[in-house]
Amino acid sequence: MSDNQAQEFALTRLFGLEGKTALVTGGSSGLGLHMAKGLLQNGVKVMIASRNQEKCAAALGELSPFGEVFVQAANVTDASSRERLVAAVEDRFGDLDILVNNAGANWGAALADYPDAGFAKVMDTNLNSVFALTRDLIPALTRAAKADAPARIINIGSMDGIHVPIVQRVPTFAYSASKAALHHLTKALAVELGASHITANAIAPGFFESRMTDHVFENYLKDIKDDCPLHRVGRPEEIVGILIYLASRAGAYTNGTVIPVDGGTSISKGKRDWTL
Repeated sequence: MSDNQAQEFALTRLFGLEGKTALVTGGSSGLGLHMAKGLLQNGVKVMIASRNQEKCAAALGELSPFGEVFVQAANVTDASSRERLVAAVEDRFGDLDILVNNAGANWGAALADYPDAGFAKVMDTNLNSVFALTRDLIPALTRAAKADAPARIINIGSMDGIHVPIVQRVPTFAYSASKAALHHLTKALAVELGASHITANAIAPGFFESRMTDHVFENYLKDIKDDCPLHRVGRPEEIVGILIYLASRAGAYTNGTVIPVDGGTSISKGKRDWTL
């Protein structure tokens, strides 16, 4: 057996990311911060974007020991701010291997009280801005793309875009709708961009510790665990592992998928009556 044959399925060949470039939106906290750290620890040059300049600075301090990281304060729902972010990516990297659309928002309210402004904000953040930023970064992704090493679009959806969530007790109409639409947008992008050697996939997380889940963990953690067949919440490495797979050689032929990382919650009714 030749050395090349012996190394064909080595982990470093299958999952190595050394020297690639990535943008992670919403990268200053929560799952975005974990994903940025995971990419950095595997040799990726990473830019994180977040609306809050102070959070960007704090994240830079936390992430710098792990690799080459840059920050850009940006509001992805604002066209001029997106334009500056795209310019920063192209100025810093030139080509972009990996785009992680992670920035998100939520709004909970009873149906009769659900405000138009809240619905619009969530849809704008979770769906419209993903489409716009991805569209505007196609040139940078195309420059990085190769037939045997596609550029990657990785959208962070949600298990709530797969099922109707019940555990929060407060309806999140816009969030679920936006994530379901994001999953479908991902598939449309996969079909549109495949010939350009750009893949598009979505990760659909369940419950992980983050700013967005602080309230529900404080009030409904037992219910959350009961609803999950594994009876626990997710761990950071379980998101990072899927991200690395999708960004790596091993994931080069995976395109147009939505991968739940939720312990089976999205296919389980849990132990409680749906009407509670």
